[in-house]
Amino acid sequence: MAKRSAPEVNAGSMADIAFLLLIFFLVTTTIETDRGISRKLPPIPVEDIVPPVIKQKNIFTVIVNRNNDLLVEDQLMDLKDLRQAAVEFLDNGGGAGEEACDYCQGLRDPSSSDNPNKAIISLVNDRQTKYGTYISVQNELVGAYNVLRNREAQRLYGMDYSEMEKNFNDPNYNGNKEVLGKRVDEIQNMYPQKLSEAEPKS
Repeated sequence: MAKRSAPEVNAGSMADIAFLLLIFFLVTTTIETDRGISRKLPPIPVEDIVPPVIKQKNIFTVIVNRNNDLLVEDQLMDLKDLRQAAVEFLDNGGGAGEEACDYCQGLRDPSSSDNPNKAIISLVNDRQTKYGTYISVQNELVGAYNVLRNREAQRLYGMDYSEMEKNFNDPNYNGNKEVLGKRVDEIQNMYPQKLSEAEPKS
């Protein structure tokens, strides 16, 4: 008995189908962007430059230990109180003469920071600190700068600094970007973000 030949399957359109499926998945898939803390790396140090002398009272020390406890100026502190403590340090204005701050509204304690341009926040983490705690502490410290910048922007220009910065970075903003850029720079110079992160301790 003669064998019957099996009919051939027309696979000519399979490549088209695979191509259409590929396009479909490329178009419909959403790619999540990584979110994090924006930081500029410090420039490469020049060996000939002598580092400036920093008074201890101008350094606000924040330590997060391996148990995720927060030590601020060697005192145990809750995370919810960190932002206000940083604001009080940055806005102290305890300097006199050339180091005086005429826009600071702090207590002007001579044992605390002289002015916002001299004030440095030093953050030290342990290698076993949880990442969530690290981010939360960073958020509170950056929030302290934003509180003061928003206050001064409201006082000088009647709008929040965060809104000014958002408009300046918006390519569709219709206002005068040159003037806005100068205002953003002025507020940043009033409260420069000097956040030093020491290498984690093992």
